[in-house]
Amino acid sequence: MPTLEWIGKSKVINHHQEVPFRVLERKYSFDENGEHSEDNGSDNMIIRGDNLEALKALLPRYEGRVKCIYIDPPYNTGNEGWVYNDNVNDPKIKKWLGEVVGKEGEDLTRHDKWLCMMYPRLKLLQKLLADDGAIFISIDDNELANLKLICDEIFGKSNFIETIIWDKKAGAKGVPPRSMLVNVHEYIVVYSKKSLFSFVGELRRAETDGFSNPDNDPRGPWRMSNIKSTTKSNDEAFTITDPKTGKQYTNTWAFSVESLKKMISEGRILWKESLPKQKEFLYEMKNPNKAIKTTWGVFDPQSTTVFLKDILPNQRFDNAKPIKLMDYFMQVATGPDDIILDSFAGSGTTAHAVLNMNKADGGHRKFILVEMMDYADSITAERVKRVIKGYGEGKNAVEGTGGNFSFYDLGEPLLHGDVLNENVGVEKIREYVYFTDTKASLPESHQDEPYFMGVHIGSAYYFYYEKQAVTTLNREFLHTVKTEADAYVIYADPCTLSEAELEKYHSRRCWGFLENAGAAGSCAGWRDVLYPLKRPGKPAQN
Repeated sequence: MPTLEWIGKSKVINHHQEVPFRVLERKYSFDENGEHSEDNGSDNMIIRGDNLEALKALLPRYEGRVKCIYIDPPYNTGNEGWVYNDNVNDPKIKKWLGEVVGKEGEDLTRHDKWLCMMYPRLKLLQKLLADDGAIFISIDDNELANLKLICDEIFGKSNFIETIIWDKKAGAKGVPPRSMLVNVHEYIVVYSKKSLFSFVGELRRAETDGFSNPDNDPRGPWRMSNIKSTTKSNDEAFTITDPKTGKQYTNTWAFSVESLKKMISEGRILWKESLPKQKEFLYEMKNPNKAIKTTWGVFDPQSTTVFLKDILPNQRFDNAKPIKLMDYFMQVATGPDDIILDSFAGSGTTAHAVLNMNKADGGHRKFILVEMMDYADSITAERVKRVIKGYGEGKNAVEGTGGNFSFYDLGEPLLHGDVLNENVGVEKIREYVYFTDTKASLPESHQDEPYFMGVHIGSAYYFYYEKQAVTTLNREFLHTVKTEADAYVIYADPCTLSEAELEKYHSRRCWGFLENAGAAGSCAGWRDVLYPLKRPGKPAQN
């Protein structure tokens, strides 16, 4: 399989591994009662900060859990700025390129810059995606070819699903360009994680799918369809008879003799002069949804700019994705309990569409938005607030969707180099430690076992930690263990148990805070860690 090369690739191909884990600091929560400092327990998140670091911060809780990822990255058209449809000229990105790529970055073309920016972010997005999930990436012709090649590399060529096309204009009005060819379309490139994703499809509706009930059939709306076979040979032909007129029809039918007899008796056959048809009832459709095309029609971005003025009259945000496009996307691509992630959140259209869809079908979709720009609160979050509570006045008033979210900033890193940052709080440390060992999210804590983290594949995990004290793995601590498991992984400082005692209790003592657990004394050979956790200010215990 061909791979794409560009200046700086060698510096960014594994950069996602070097990105530090940062904690997410909740700044406030919001619901229909307004904004408040108390945590409302919402799973909906708006995160302000570099999306590369934000995606890494989400891994302990969300790796392999996100069903639907939608991103609208810069299109890299060559225009200045960093909002939408632009090149990679934002000072934050330039600074990052200088730090990661180094002097090579001075020779980067705008395409090199864009690829350097996208690659590590796509690597982390791939990790967050569920096995039966899919990623949807908006793009235009400027980077479509490059995007396809790096997605083939990251997600696998076999996991490519389709390239969807949607139109920004219905026609080619205005001053004709020199080429006399007007570009009116954009793309959404779709990849799955493990070829398990399937679109929900578009809900069948009687009025749009040819169903009606002109004869008031008690079985409800129906449409006419063929009963003649297009595959059977002539020697399989047989005769059916209209019971009212006695007229006979001989042909190769799509149904057996017995099936047609039953359909006739149930009044499902329409005796047309040339060829009988059948009544195909809406209620009998095996799937309430129908397949969708790869061309999604016209969605006017300019109308969205006007639309946003109704929600945020004092703010300007050009070129946001059309809300009708995103509403349609939510309908055909997401289920009622899906987690939807957008790490280039912009004005918050994705969250708006999630809330709309939940209101429409009673679903419980969750959204996670990440926006690096300063307007993450004043535009992105503010729009979501107004959608939840309602906006506009008088005849222009729009009822709120209901819902909630919490707003986060990127906090301190969990590690300073390879030394544990104890300022981040014990729960964040527990979450990180459990994730590094199990690649799973930390379960809810047990009050009767404060050091217990959870059971994963038969092993019980304990985090015996106190910030102000040295914790010792000894017989006394083992007597506090209540959870039954096949084996135990216990984090502590010194250990006074012999290897024989550890074997007796099927216990693995982890020296995580002191030295590399994979090479440490009694824990040798038992496990690997992503980072050797060291506890600041405490010498190694032997």
